[in-house]
Amino acid sequence: MKKILYIAMMSAVMAGCRKDVVVFPAEEEQKGEKQISEVTGFYLLNEGNMGSNKATLDYYDYATATYSRNIYAEANPDVPKELGDVGNDLKIYGGRLYAVINCSNKIEVMDAKTAKRIGQVDIPNCRYITFDGKYAYVTSYAGPVSLDASHAQIGYVARFDTATLAIDGQCLVGYQPDELAAVDGKLYVANSGGYMVPDYDHTVSVIDIASFTETKRIDVAKNLWRVRADGHGQLWVSSRGDYFDTAAKLYCIDTKTDAVVDSLDVAVSALDITGDSLYACATAWDYINYEEVVSYAIVDVRTRKVVTTNFITDGTETQIQKPYGIKVHPLTRDVFVTDAKNYVTPGMLHCYGQDGLLKWSVRTGDIPGEISFVYK
Repeated sequence: MKKILYIAMMSAVMAGCRKDVVVFPAEEEQKGEKQISEVTGFYLLNEGNMGSNKATLDYYDYATATYSRNIYAEANPDVPKELGDVGNDLKIYGGRLYAVINCSNKIEVMDAKTAKRIGQVDIPNCRYITFDGKYAYVTSYAGPVSLDASHAQIGYVARFDTATLAIDGQCLVGYQPDELAAVDGKLYVANSGGYMVPDYDHTVSVIDIASFTETKRIDVAKNLWRVRADGHGQLWVSSRGDYFDTAAKLYCIDTKTDAVVDSLDVAVSALDITGDSLYACATAWDYINYEEVVSYAIVDVRTRKVVTTNFITDGTETQIQKPYGIKVHPLTRDVFVTDAKNYVTPGMLHCYGQDGLLKWSVRTGDIPGEISFVYK
């Protein structure tokens, strides 16, 4: 990333290129300790406030221990609208970086090393992305953002070629599909029914990848959201419940039988699995007691037991207002927790060691969410 003086000069040039579009120049900050390993850095996608066109991209460089904010504008000075409205998901696959920009109805495709824009894929109300072979698979709510159940549409999964970025298929699933995972020739899609309140969807759609057709639906629980596969043939799916009588929980599906085999009283706003450990942070709202319950859990996926409901051991969780995203470094096992604060001002990223002690924190953009590591 460029030095501050150079950025200040370039911001004036970019402002001229973009005419009336406000450009926020990249900023750099030293955080943590320099590391040289197979993991060279990570990108963080800041969601931004809906309707504000403020999704931004940050980058952390392990070799220099430098955290750079809002790098997309610097890498792409000729793109007038920057990333767009509401950054929902972020993944690296085949040397490319894919950012799902929900309300801008597009997948922004960039070079994973430089964040230079390659192109975009237009998908309405797109939500999450996963990959298998030469294809990318993206969930779509199909229709516009609306809490009017009468306007809700059946969702679908779109498939596009990662080489050409051409969409070549759609598969209908349930209402308002969210995260999805590819496991042994199948796609598992969490149907939330988020626009159907109080009649949430409660199923996981199973898609045969070869034929790209839905083969079954697994009845799980209301308002499904997050999906992750572990190394034991299991799929972990989170339910947000209905915020009243039905509590948020975490469910385990056996991918050999496609049956629910366990459930845990663990709320999930975001989760990540490394080895046999599932890490989850959550802000669960309860309208009955009118309170918010925050947790930082670890689950042993092998035994399907809760190890702890608070992996932060130094008391610094009191500094986190709204835990929103989580990611575990695959080598050091450092745990990154994002804080969305009040959802309208810049958030924070906190780095914890395996011992649960805070290593460093840094300011991010608005509503920091998804993190994706870069490898050599």
